[in-house]
Amino acid sequence: MPLVEPTRLIMGMTVRNYEWHEFFPNANVTHNIGVVIAIWAPILLVYFMDAQIWYAIFSTIIGGIYGAFNHLGEIRTLWMLRSRFESVPSAFSKRLVPGLKEQSKRDHSDDTLVRKNIAKFSQVWNEFIFSMRMEDLISNRERDLLLVPYSSSDVSVVQWPPFLLASKIPIALDMAKDFKGKDDEDLFKKIKSDDYMLSAVIECYETLRAILINLLESDWEKKIISQICDEVDESILQQRFLSEFRMTGLPGLNDKLEKFLNLLLSDFQDIKLYKAQIINILQDIMEIITHDVMYNGPEILEKAHPYQLETENDKKEQRFEKISIHLTQDRAWREKVVRLHLLITVKESAINVPMNLEARRRITFFANSLFMNMPSAPKVRNMLSFSVLTPYYKEEVLYSEEELNKENEDGITILFYLQKIYPEEWKNFEDRISDPKLGYASKDRIELIRQWVSYRGQTLSRTVRGMMYYREALELQYFLDFAGDNDIYDGYRTLDMNYAAHKILRESAQALADLKFTYVVSCQIYGAQKKSSDIRERSCYLNILNLMLTYPSLRVAYIDEREEKINEKSQKVYYSVLVKGGDKFDEEIYRIKLPGPPTEIGEGKPENQNHAIIFTRGEALQTIDMNQDNYFEEAFKMRNVLEEFLRSHHGQRHPTILGLREHIFTGSVSSLAWFMSNQETSFVTIGQRILANPLRVRFHYGHPDIFDRIFHITRGGISKASRIINLSEDIFSGYNSTLRGGFVTHHEYIQVGKGRDVGMNQISLFEAKVANGNGEQTLSRDVYRLGRRFDFYRMLSFYFTTVGFYFSSMVTVLTVYLFLYGRLYMVLSGLERRILEDPTVRQSKGLEAALATQSVFQLGLLLVLPMVMEIGLERGFRTAVGDFIIMQLQLASVFFSFQLGTKAHYYGRTILHGGSKYRATGRGFVVFHAKFADNYRMYSRSHFVKGLELVVLLVVYEVYGESYHSSTLYFFITLSMWFLVGSWLFAPFVFNPSGFEWQKTVDDWTDWNRWMGNRGGIGLATDRSWESWWDGEQEHLKFTNIRGRVFEIILALRFFIYQYGIVYHLDIAHGSRSILVYGLSWFVMATALLVLKMVSVGRRRFGTDLQLMFRILKALLFLGFVSVMTVLFVVCGLTLSDLFASVLAFMPTGWAFVLIGQACRPALKGIGFWDSIMELARAYECVMGLVIFMPIVILSWFPFVSEFQTRLLFNQAFSRGLQISMILAGKKETSSN
Repeated sequence: MPLVEPTRLIMGMTVRNYEWHEFFPNANVTHNIGVVIAIWAPILLVYFMDAQIWYAIFSTIIGGIYGAFNHLGEIRTLWMLRSRFESVPSAFSKRLVPGLKEQSKRDHSDDTLVRKNIAKFSQVWNEFIFSMRMEDLISNRERDLLLVPYSSSDVSVVQWPPFLLASKIPIALDMAKDFKGKDDEDLFKKIKSDDYMLSAVIECYETLRAILINLLESDWEKKIISQICDEVDESILQQRFLSEFRMTGLPGLNDKLEKFLNLLLSDFQDIKLYKAQIINILQDIMEIITHDVMYNGPEILEKAHPYQLETENDKKEQRFEKISIHLTQDRAWREKVVRLHLLITVKESAINVPMNLEARRRITFFANSLFMNMPSAPKVRNMLSFSVLTPYYKEEVLYSEEELNKENEDGITILFYLQKIYPEEWKNFEDRISDPKLGYASKDRIELIRQWVSYRGQTLSRTVRGMMYYREALELQYFLDFAGDNDIYDGYRTLDMNYAAHKILRESAQALADLKFTYVVSCQIYGAQKKSSDIRERSCYLNILNLMLTYPSLRVAYIDEREEKINEKSQKVYYSVLVKGGDKFDEEIYRIKLPGPPTEIGEGKPENQNHAIIFTRGEALQTIDMNQDNYFEEAFKMRNVLEEFLRSHHGQRHPTILGLREHIFTGSVSSLAWFMSNQETSFVTIGQRILANPLRVRFHYGHPDIFDRIFHITRGGISKASRIINLSEDIFSGYNSTLRGGFVTHHEYIQVGKGRDVGMNQISLFEAKVANGNGEQTLSRDVYRLGRRFDFYRMLSFYFTTVGFYFSSMVTVLTVYLFLYGRLYMVLSGLERRILEDPTVRQSKGLEAALATQSVFQLGLLLVLPMVMEIGLERGFRTAVGDFIIMQLQLASVFFSFQLGTKAHYYGRTILHGGSKYRATGRGFVVFHAKFADNYRMYSRSHFVKGLELVVLLVVYEVYGESYHSSTLYFFITLSMWFLVGSWLFAPFVFNPSGFEWQKTVDDWTDWNRWMGNRGGIGLATDRSWESWWDGEQEHLKFTNIRGRVFEIILALRFFIYQYGIVYHLDIAHGSRSILVYGLSWFVMATALLVLKMVSVGRRRFGTDLQLMFRILKALLFLGFVSVMTVLFVVCGLTLSDLFASVLAFMPTGWAFVLIGQACRPALKGIGFWDSIMELARAYECVMGLVIFMPIVILSWFPFVSEFQTRLLFNQAFSRGLQISMILAGKKETSSN
């Protein structure tokens, strides 16, 4: 303990020369206890944080090691995928094909089994690729390169997707053409060195042979092809290939083959002309093969017709002219042609296929997950049945055309914004809707654009589309389980509904999928929206109805409110209703009467889930929020996940909640969204991985966890819904499950998409909601019971991973306050000067060293550690370090420091006063500018007031304690505190789009003045009047108990320290330490308050009718002020520095009066002093707003600041788009003028 020795010295010192009036000057009595408290108080709080920091470090290390053992990140790039793709089909068969072991015992032919399993893999893989094409993540060309052929009996090698074989044939041709040796073995050795090249050469050769033989009708012409191929095969076996074939003829043959395949794939109008063109090119190909490539080609032709004596020209005309032209329309044969065409024509490397980063992420994660530890898949009929439940209130379902084209203040629409953010996907979308094969009508374009935009937002339509992939996956899995070998080889998409067996197979698959999967969306006010005449409400109803009609298996539950007569009295009756899509409208399935309105009993969202849970079915229940998404390839793994319920963990216990990882898909929108995405990703991966194993304190943190439905509906449901205390209803279901003997696990081989808040204000509202929820958890019985029942180590794990994190955040802020107030006491009292004269104390760095810990917490490094580890694990540590540096350059530390203030404020307020409430965050696209008044209303109490208080503390300390600064470490600590102040005061404006644009700054100032000057708060919205907002900010004091009010008053007393200390340092005090100096300062304060009261009364009394009298009053007061100041300067020795010091002394005192007045509001209203408090508060708000606004004005003068901020906030494409839109807007204005 480095502070023990200095503490002993301090307690033994005798200090007599105090710089203020000391009530207990005898140090032998007090032992300088004030100094000891000032030094030790922040240190003791730091010790509370130390364990949190060590937990963050060790959990990061252990989580990374555990993730590596779970095979996370083994395939994280396309290059890694290419190198391991050969083992992907076998891993797929092992993990996702049911009964593989039994099948291998039954089937003695390994080749048949491998071929069948690869065919099954290709079915799933291709449906995965098709789904990404329909989502516009990949282009048509990329789709063709990624598809795997179902199976072909014509090819002896495994047919890999073309993106692995791209450019292999052209390279092999160049190798053969340029080969100078005469030994076959050397050439073949070169080709065999690349497994994919060897596979491509063999497949190309065998596929071409099959295509030609199938195309030709004449047996003797087929015999010619067979003889040529026999000659090739025999020469390779006898190693005389180079001596019997000319390699120089291969390029010409390749060119002709390319034209031949292009012609086979082209559309035609005149069948005779088309057939003639094919015959001509085919004859040219055979001419090149037999004359330019083969040495003995003419002999083969002669052997085929030894008795015909026609001329050479006649032979050419007669040979190869009988072809099956109808074969060009056969789907299976055409797919072979397409694939061969790709193998021959793709000359550039496909290393960057696909280009889209999201498509790459999905492909690599799916491939990687096949090598992770997961249960074997059962057959569909043997799997556990499950339901998905999504609560919905008033969020967006599908964006309307008007919303897509509605311009914001910069002239930017949502559609324009998304076109710039996702340019590749927009191009793919346009290619898709213009494809004649898909048959989209031109009239459907607007609807398709609405869907395209909505599928990139956080909308219900995106969630429903994603969840319905479960049903598609189950249908495909049923087909693979029960279809015959020929059907599997032909492909799932080739099922002919006119064929009875295929029709039965498809209908059986759909029926079993409906039995195993149910999707219920709990649209709480669907009934009210149906009856509403409001345009938006009606639009939501129609969009939900359209979803039910599009997805027949979708069910919607809602609360129906009706007026019914009971005992001849009209009463409101409530029902839970379940509906489905009918022919054109919804059809009611069930109606259950409720004892009352459920949303008035508890919180809205959990009650919305609770009333609908009765309509779910099956053994498992997955809760999905309406800002989530799902992917086809992940849906395919659902039956594996459900098997986890049947696995025993830690003895004989079966899990009751299966935790799944999430992918945050909103990370590409802005830098803030990227920070939030990384933070959330680290929590739902490495964070929850550690919580589940080895700590065993994972709970339910929200969607998309899967519940043991039977366990939970018999133990209180999946949502606790008591008002206020269960604001964070999700985690209470985890507490409930654990308290009742349940067990929670976490699984990372499957993931679900998740949208997060993407704007500063949205993120802050979310953090406030979570902090409020943690405050209520701290006060709840559930946490108390868990703490009592856990063993010591599990209790610590529970604490530091739940409420402890927020308590530590609050302690971090309190440490700064205690440190600065302790130093304020020491500096103003003169104790610091006396004590630091002792060299032993001066050389002690214990306090600074301990406070360095606080800086680590404050800068968000605890959150960054797991981020870097998880990014390093899944994407490589070079990428992790690069991302870390870019995040710092984009001011991530400013963001995390700001959110530290949010957590501390709302957690602390909930602990003191309770009364947390749900805060709607909004889930739109952040392309708008938040006004200064909006930011001030949101952050005034949580950040700005506290930030300005720290500014005053630091300024006072810098002014009166400047000569005592010594160590570099101390400088770092002070710098970190100034950084915290800067973050709290200006982060909302730094991360505000167009926050430093001059015109917007002017508009913000006008709006701010209008808001501050609007008097009268009754009945006005908070964004219309300062008084309404100010009254709303004190709502927590209206419902708090006497303890809360007393605590508020005690906390406010700290502001009186400034006045007491600083007045003794004024030059006008002439070094006096008398208590009369402090008394005179109160006389000055009372006079200032009296003047303020006179102005307030004068404004009310004289008003608009007697403006002259009011002006005379203000003039008299001004003359009196000037006279007093003149006397003080001339007679009493007042200096300019005293004026500035007086501001630092008296401003905090006035603010203390405001805070104490708010706490004593009922009493002040009784004595008629409340209006004065309100006027005093208004004056302070004006000054605070001006202090914060001035730096924004100064920075807005410089245009480059606004440009830099835009680059900081948004990606480069949107920055270009933003500038273009401004130029266009300027041109429009010019042209109109």
